[in-house]
Amino acid sequence: MLSALRRVAAFCLCLALCFGLAACDGGANATPATISPDDMAVIRRQVEGFTAARDRLPELSKLVEERDWTFTRNLIHGPMQEVSREMLYINQRLLPQDRAEAKNLAKSLKDALADLDEAARLQDAAKLQKAFDELESGFTNYATVIPEQALS
Repeated sequence: MLSALRRVAAFCLCLALCFGLAACDGGANATPATISPDDMAVIRRQVEGFTAARDRLPELSKLVEERDWTFTRNLIHGPMQEVSREMLYINQRLLPQDRAEAKNLAKSLKDALADLDEAARLQDAAKLQKAFDELESGFTNYATVIPEQALS
């Protein structure tokens, strides 16, 4: 009987220590996760390309409005084709908790770009405008995951 009581007491003591140590893990003093200077430098370089592609949207909008199928595709396959690679490099350097959202937003933007290209290839004016609207939204949405330090 005394042995059983000692075991129960030892178990309770272990439990109290476990909860006590978990409560004192130093979480309040922990520094928040930050992007390293090297990673931020990579992000900044890739943001330049992303921004350059986004800055071509007015030109692309004009081509879409004019139903210029050939030059729409030329712009997509020329100056804008690198945006996927740039987003991939940005995503790899973001904080781990931000990567899933960034990956989803990048996929949406790439899908919109592919839809725009397909609509231009098929010369489908209705799909072309819808795809352009999604592309424009994709650029806006993806820009929200870019750290502010990389934009300055």
